[in-house]
Parts: sequence; C-alpha cells; structure tokens
Amino acid sequence: MEQVHQKMEEDVRLSSESTTEVEDDYSDIRLRLPDLADADDFMEWLTDERVSKFCSWDCYTSKEAAMDYLANEAIPHPWYRVICLKDKPIGSISVAPFRGDEICRGEIGYVLASKYWGKGIATKAVKMVASTIFVEWPHLERLEALVDVENMGSQKVMEKVGFSREGVLRKYCLLKGKPRDMVMFSLLSTDPQVNYFMYD
Repeated sequence: MEQVHQKMEEDVRLSSESTTEVEDDYSDIRLRLPDLADADDFMEWLTDERVSKFCSWDCYTSKEAAMDYLANEAIPHPWYRVICLKDKPIGSISVAPFRGDEICRGEIGYVLASKYWGKGIATKAVKMVASTIFVEWPHLERLEALVDVENMGSQKVMEKVGFSREGVLRKYCLLKGKPRDMVMFSLLSTDPQVNYFMYD
C-alpha cells in the first residue's frame, strides 16, 4: 500500500513538473525592434494563408519581398515591435499614429504565426504594449483596434486585455476587395486596467 502511495505521489509530482514546463514554454515573451536579419523568421507567417486571412496583405512568395517589407515598412514604422518567444521572432505588433486633430488616438494591430495561436501569447503582447504606449506617447488618449467580425480569436484577445467593445462598423473597409464589417475596440489612458498592466 505504501508503494502505491509513493507511486501516486511521484505521478503527481511529475505531472506538476510537466505542467510547469509547458506553461514556461510560452512565458518568455519579449518585444524588440525589427531587423533585416528577421526575414527568414517573418516568412513563417507571411507565407501562411491562415495568418493573412484577416490582413490587408496577401501571402508573400519570396524572402526578397519579406526583406523589402522589413526595410521599407517595419523598420521605419513609428512604433513596430517583433514578438519574440525565447528570442525567436514569432510575430509582430504595432501602433499606427493618427495626425492632426486625431493625434490623441492610435491603432494597434498584430500578427502571430499560426502554430502559436491559442497560447495566450497575443494577449500578453497586447498587454505589454498597453503598459508602455501611453507613457512613450504622452499625447495618446485612446488606443483602438479594428477587428473583423469573423475574427473571433482577435476579438477574444481584446476582451481579455480589457478593451471596450464599442460596436460594429458595417461595411467599414475593403479586405482583399470585399467590404467587411469591423468590430471597434478601445482602451483609454485613463482606464484603470492600464495601471494594472504596468505591474503585471
């Protein structure tokens, strides 16, 4: 009987260690500036139709195209970061500024390699941005996100982070030539959860 108890304790311990190891696999998330050396990693999601489905761009077909994107769009962008898991690029996240009378708001967008979906990585990355962007851009009052009505995964991310779902903008934009309904989400600099992110 004692041997049975010992075996059960060992199984529980091993199960606990295994669970901790799995959780840790996705805990080391960092954001950094893009580099031309990221082209090969970027190709993992730039060539994936599942990823590009709700994006304005079509799948890339060459590394040269990825290099061009990095050199002419990602690197010069006002606020663009690479999402890294244990220093390996697995996606990107950005905040696009508005101009003139709309300078008080910015639009957040992100993309993540499909094999990392559903692991809480996007949620963590959005929280990381929300915890710093209002400090880095003190003029910013509102961070907003436009999410396709059929993109349930990204809607859940915004809700988990604490963005307010403001409503559906019907036929708001063209996506790959077709008019799409978009859900508007927002986070204000004065929302209490912003302070929580800084200590999360």
